[in-house]
Amino acid sequence: MVILCKFRVFFSIIVLFLGFVFESKAQGEYKISGIIKDGLSDQFLQGAMVTLRETAYSAVSKDGGEFQVVKVNPNRYVLNINVAGYQSYQAQINVKNDLDLGVITLFPIGYENPEELALQKTIRATNIAELFTKRPNFIGGNQVFGIPPEPKRLVGNFYLDPKWNKASILLYKDNEVVEGYFVRYNINSNNFELRAEQEDLVSSMPGFRVQNIVWVDSEHNVPRYFVNGMDFREDGVPISGIFEVLVDGQMPLLRRTIATIKTSNYNEALMVGQRNDQIMKRNVYYFLKDKNVIEIPKKKKDFFAIFGDKAEEIKKFVDENEVNIRLPSGYFTIFTQYNSLFEGFEPLVPKLVEN
Repeated sequence: MVILCKFRVFFSIIVLFLGFVFESKAQGEYKISGIIKDGLSDQFLQGAMVTLRETAYSAVSKDGGEFQVVKVNPNRYVLNINVAGYQSYQAQINVKNDLDLGVITLFPIGYENPEELALQKTIRATNIAELFTKRPNFIGGNQVFGIPPEPKRLVGNFYLDPKWNKASILLYKDNEVVEGYFVRYNINSNNFELRAEQEDLVSSMPGFRVQNIVWVDSEHNVPRYFVNGMDFREDGVPISGIFEVLVDGQMPLLRRTIATIKTSNYNEALMVGQRNDQIMKRNVYYFLKDKNVIEIPKKKKDFFAIFGDKAEEIKKFVDENEVNIRLPSGYFTIFTQYNSLFEGFEPLVPKLVEN
């Protein structure tokens, strides 16, 4: 009888222990895995330190660039990757189950674009493609359209695009890459607003911290590329704000969106005119030459002259294809044609996207 009681007590302890183990597993202890490689040599990186910010979770990449962070409780985290001599990497992740981040590409610190193109290769060629095709945890989610109503007497908004678009950001400091956030840009304040997926909390990042940014337009489902005007000059003076790169190459085509306020012209006595002030946005198109942004000339003769010794070839192309040099779509077609004449040209986008 004593033996039977002892057995029952022992059996109860085992059941409680197993229940605790299964309960812990049910609550979730998941694995985060991925592969890290060099964006220039395409070699896998060993010894990269992978951490989840403000936690004890960490791992080091092994042969083949593989890493695994194990026994991670479900939550939202900021993933950091650091390896000596390379740009640091940061991304927001949401751990709900085992998470495979796919291939993450890092570039050496001080990497210079040998072709002197407008965009850094870091953003243009690697991270953004992988962010939206190879990393399933970043795909999907709810898009947020529209913005809170503006004050009654000010109609419109200062956002380059009022929609929230998922982005990949290259910062000036340490060439850090930030991913996994929804972003929109305020033209008036030169600030980026960042929002985590499925969260309402919005943080602000000054525009002067951002070197390059690319977001995927949630309406047209195409990438849009932006660079900081601080890296360029207009009439010898640094520029505040961002430019969109429409065509990259030997002579990039850039677009800048400017916001102004049109004051009310309402006549109270006659009850005619516009009652409210309006925020008006217009696009200005530039070409980039030796780090100088120059507005595209309005006169036909001056326009063709910017193409130098290929001016006649471009003029012939325009005439044969009946391209309208007064329209943005015409600029896009012409600059694509011009830059395609030089070796190594790669189109950024298949079509022009308006704001």
